Amino acid sequence: MKPNTHPTLNPVVFVDVSNGARFVTRSTMTSDQTEVIDGVVHFVVFLGISSASHPFFTGQKSFVDTEGRIDKFAKRYGSTSPLSRRQKLNAG
Repeated sequence: MKPNTHPTLNPVVFVDVSNGARFVTRSTMTSDQTEVIDGVVHFVVFLGISSASHPFFTGQKSFVDTEGRIDKFAKRYGSTSPLSRRQKLNAG
């Protein structure tokens, strides 16, 4: 590797402010606040949302009924299957 081309990786603890979850890792981010974890000084970075609080990752998000969307589209614009188009062409 070439020297002085890669950013410095710092020990960082990311804190989710919505639920207090903590993730200890390395990052190029820094902050004014520090915390000592296992004898190592980590920068503290606060997050508004993380995988510990996002509805998609926590399972709180309900899945949309895609069949209902397809039925709604078919009612509005007619059937979209190739068979129904052939039937319309042969009928006319």
